[in-house]
Amino acid sequence: MVWTWISHVLRAFQAAISGLVWALRTQRNLKIHLLATCLALSLGWLHPLENWEWCVLALAIGLVWAAELLNTAVETVCDRITREPDEMIRRAKDVSAAAVVAASIAALAIGILIFT
Repeated sequence: MVWTWISHVLRAFQAAISGLVWALRTQRNLKIHLLATCLALSLGWLHPLENWEWCVLALAIGLVWAAELLNTAVETVCDRITREPDEMIRRAKDVSAAAVVAASIAALAIGILIFT
């Protein structure tokens, strides 16, 4: 019974890692977020941070990554539905992209507050 549960958890993590690797290989914006993440973490190591600052920084980075990955999922599903011009699909893509912009602005503000 425990092994069955562990097996399910491992398969779920394997699927998640597979999705992350695919997204990193195919999505230009995720590569930009990876670069920004490395920059923020490097600044954190060079500029000693308090534990609470590391926590806030980690949450900001996680929020941006989650938003970008969800945006990628929405765009992938929408592209699967149709490549033809469609007003509702355009709106869905625009709104999911707006979520990434909102998360990125919040993360940038957090970075400015922490590092200045």
